[in-house]
Amino acid sequence: MTHSAKPISILQISDLHVLPHRNDKLLGVATEYYFKQALQHAFEQYQAFDLILVSGDLAQDPCLDSYQRIYEILSAYQTKTVCLPGNHDDWALMQKVLNAGCVSCEKRLLCGEWQLINLNSQKLTDPGGYLQQTELDFLVESLSSEPERPTLIAVHHNCTPSYSAWLDTMIISNAPDFFAILKNYPQVKAITTGHIHQLLETQHQGIFIFGVPSTCFQFKPNCKDFTLDTIAPGYRVLQLYPDGQMTTQVHRLPFAIAELHTDSAGY
Repeated sequence: MTHSAKPISILQISDLHVLPHRNDKLLGVATEYYFKQALQHAFEQYQAFDLILVSGDLAQDPCLDSYQRIYEILSAYQTKTVCLPGNHDDWALMQKVLNAGCVSCEKRLLCGEWQLINLNSQKLTDPGGYLQQTELDFLVESLSSEPERPTLIAVHHNCTPSYSAWLDTMIISNAPDFFAILKNYPQVKAITTGHIHQLLETQHQGIFIFGVPSTCFQFKPNCKDFTLDTIAPGYRVLQLYPDGQMTTQVHRLPFAIAELHTDSAGY
């Protein structure tokens, strides 16, 4: 398909799992290093983006220092950036630290002809996903206010199966309620998620559903139990065209993670 109009270009990164200290490692992985490498690789490939979307699990053990370092790394690119929480994040702290200059935790943006809606699927009691009634109400309000505007929804947890049994115990538990709402709003073109540390590209109710690799370690697809993959970290690029069409591509770093510990107790 040939497009004549310039698209909105979005870089989606996810599941950074930055640790409290700069050189800390998780499962043997220097997560902050690979976060930086993913950003560098993306900007080398594309030179510029209209938006960076960070779809959750920015921190592993959230603290002020980890979010401040994340802010410094992101803001250095001088690109509008929005962050949403994952199950490992401290949402209140995120909103305090990641809220200056080009970096924010905005929940709704108008990007050219498109609307971007960021939903919080975090549960405070366990790592699973759930959309509180306030989030569903916000979704309805946002969609109702822009009925003609093509819409991309971002949320941390997957809303359709990843087909890894252990991961799907954490799927958004009220996803049927979510999709029941979306039936009334045909302007929703796609949902993009984090959490699963692997590629996902499917459709549900005519809506594209995307999962994105982590910027650090990857989970091996189609596994019953926690299993790490040796494939390289990556990111997703979405191109949103004014006519409501979109294209997307996943890229991976040109090198694998140097050291990986496969014991799930470290995660």
